[in-house]
Amino acid sequence: MRVRNKPWAKDYIEDHADKMVTEPEPLKGNWQSRFPSEQPLFVEIGTGKGQFIVEMARQHPDRNFIGIEIQMSVIAAALKKVVASGLTNIQMVHTDGEAVNTFFDAGEVAGLYLNFSDPWPKSRHAKRRLTSPVFLAHYADVLQPEGQIQFKTDNRGLFEYSLGSLNNFGLIFDGVWLDLHAATDGVEDIETEYEQKFSAKGPIYQVIAHFPKAAE
Repeated sequence: MRVRNKPWAKDYIEDHADKMVTEPEPLKGNWQSRFPSEQPLFVEIGTGKGQFIVEMARQHPDRNFIGIEIQMSVIAAALKKVVASGLTNIQMVHTDGEAVNTFFDAGEVAGLYLNFSDPWPKSRHAKRRLTSPVFLAHYADVLQPEGQIQFKTDNRGLFEYSLGSLNNFGLIFDGVWLDLHAATDGVEDIETEYEQKFSAKGPIYQVIAHFPKAAE
């Protein structure tokens, strides 16, 4: 998807360095230093314009949140939401989420959110999907024991692929929803901008899963 360039984005990011990280590697193992309180750390990879993670931070003040986004214009828009919210338990990171194990330490992350990721529909691009074995190995490196991955999509092909990928990697399913918005089991559903715009066109799929606890 082509993103319109925002000429103000670079300066805005530089002006809000207290909320934005552009070089995450030096913070590996020390992310709590970016927050006023040390709390469980939750990460969204591909945070888009920030609606989901800002609302999560608002509803869960006992957690710290990090939103990762590679596109400067998009994350600048998310940063505006963060600044306007006044919340102190959220940080944004302008980088590629592909190698999270290079800037999070083992067990540093309590949970991961993957919302409406690029489906990369061509088979030759399967390894780029955020639920491919390559990415799952990185998540396993940084998640705490039994830390959850929450994955949402409106793309049935990507959802089916992801179920197989997570299962083959040995993850344990905590819940699978074939139509999240029709669910009656009280599952938390904080919507992204994309979700609000496109959910009328078809069901939203979700899976929540965790890695098995390592044998002692």
